[in-house]
Amino acid sequence: METFNQILELDEDDTRDFSTEMVWAYFSQADTTFGDMDDAFKSKDLLKLSNLGHFLKGSSAALGVTKVQASCEQIQHYGKLWDETAKKELTEVTALEKIEPLLKRVKKEYVDAEAWLKDWYKDQNITGPPDA
Repeated sequence: METFNQILELDEDDTRDFSTEMVWAYFSQADTTFGDMDDAFKSKDLLKLSNLGHFLKGSSAALGVTKVQASCEQIQHYGKLWDETAKKELTEVTALEKIEPLLKRVKKEYVDAEAWLKDWYKDQNITGPPDA
């Protein structure tokens, strides 16, 4: 919440143009990235999963979407065959087994965050980016 409040402080007026653009760009990025993650998982491309996890982790952190950020960080590590919690290397099979339920969880976390953000903007009488 603190990160999101800092972004709101960058808005120049009550139209919330800056933050709205940033949030809706995040929605678009996340949607595309989740599709790419699904494709990478199907093809068992762990390096791509790691890179996509890293990318979405950064975007999520920029808005303060901490649950998605944390899950994406796990995907990033598992994609590099590393279990950060256990501090041990993983086999490709084990990494994929850990990523599969994590992909489902992170998508649910994202849906919850997206709903919260859209509700917040709706309360401000904003239903989409300024150009929409």
